[in-house]
Amino acid sequence: MNAMKNKVQLIGHVGQEPEIKTFDGGKKLANITIATNDYYINDKGDKVEQTEWHRVSAWGKAADIVEKYVTKGKEIAIEGKLTHRSYEDKDGNKRYITEVIANDILLLGK
Repeated sequence: MNAMKNKVQLIGHVGQEPEIKTFDGGKKLANITIATNDYYINDKGDKVEQTEWHRVSAWGKAADIVEKYVTKGKEIAIEGKLTHRSYEDKDGNKRYITEVIANDILLLGK
């Protein structure tokens, strides 16, 4: 049951070309955004579609997969954990980020 405390699974389309960073010692980070779509029926019976954007970071082997095979528009499935962090921007304002740290990436579609 412990593994289910912080687990995220998403299937969506990549919104931009991956951003790849390589650090000293060869450790690699890949950042992408994924769009997921959902819908609901409103009070009038109309179908309303909602798109949510998710920031995803992948390290190590998952980053290698992103670098080699993931491009803008590609449909992928990811599994990972949800994290929150903050930083100060160049103007000294505190900014907050919520992102998914991907453990597994599965390439879908053609």
